[in-house]
Amino acid sequence: MKIKQKAGLAACLFCALIAASACSEPEPKSASGGELVTFQEPHMGTLFTIRVWVPKSGSYHVPSGTVQGEVDDCTLYSRKAFQRVAELNQIFSDYLVDSELSKLSQAPANQPIPVSDELLDVLIRGRELAEATDGAFDVTIGPMIRLWRRARKNRQLPTEAQILGAKARTGFEKLIIDRDAKTVTKLVDQMVLDLGGIAKGYAADTASKIMKDGGFSRCLVAASGDIALGDPPPGKEGWAVGLDTLEMAEPGEASFTLANAAVSTSGDTQRFLIIEGKRYSHIVDKHTGLGLTARIAVSVIAPDATTSDSYATAVSILGKERGMALIESTDGLECRIVTVDDSGEAKVWLSSGYPAK
Repeated sequence: MKIKQKAGLAACLFCALIAASACSEPEPKSASGGELVTFQEPHMGTLFTIRVWVPKSGSYHVPSGTVQGEVDDCTLYSRKAFQRVAELNQIFSDYLVDSELSKLSQAPANQPIPVSDELLDVLIRGRELAEATDGAFDVTIGPMIRLWRRARKNRQLPTEAQILGAKARTGFEKLIIDRDAKTVTKLVDQMVLDLGGIAKGYAADTASKIMKDGGFSRCLVAASGDIALGDPPPGKEGWAVGLDTLEMAEPGEASFTLANAAVSTSGDTQRFLIIEGKRYSHIVDKHTGLGLTARIAVSVIAPDATTSDSYATAVSILGKERGMALIESTDGLECRIVTVDDSGEAKVWLSSGYPAK
């Protein structure tokens, strides 16, 4: 494990950025004459961005004089990708009362409930990570998430009785997943499922696959802090990825190129709460029932965004020692962790195989 230290920073938390990602910037052209085009739509409570390199012979806009409704292939597949993300939101959302996930949460205990292939897949992935992290990542944490949302809204910590009540309805071991029958059984009433630490990554992977299947493999899909990267732009080894700390004067404190992989970030850079002088993250630790108080931000590189999204959340909860040990013991994963102590001193922790600048 490599460690870098910076002193005097009020905060050293970071977000993943893709070079030239702003839509207002001129789209660059490659030596082969291709162009980088951008599509954006709001989904899952954030902005989804699809960036695609279109070859010189390709078309990425509706030519003047075309029949109304006629579109080029790149636009068509971007629309298909966004539509699929909207469909996944209808499956995974815990905000929509009529989503498949919400209906599963509302179902009675001890009754096998048939679920879609997509929900089954995500729940299985979540269960595997829960077992690997002793429950640090847990899709049954919904009761605590709702309790913490209420606390954030009211700016008042939940009571011990409220936390104990939420804990009684939480625990991955209380959720039975039958892979063959494609059913899920809750063992306690009022269990609430939450896929906030994995759903956006899964959606980014799905959108990326749709673009690739359409012949647009030189693409990236960004869903807030979760980014799925396809083949690199022409003449490049990969997409330029920067992990920039929010309060540093110099940009690009850590950067690398990445292709056919994914990177996700997690931390309290933007969503946090201060109650009675204490800072709480939006990320909830089920062992305490409260938002994390240790200042930490995590960026995970993985083969796919479903993995990077969920592991970034898990490492944030595990903390730097246990989190980095998890990364080092798991093939195909690399990680960057930033911690900030009470004095504002920041340390950057890198996994052994983290890409060099």
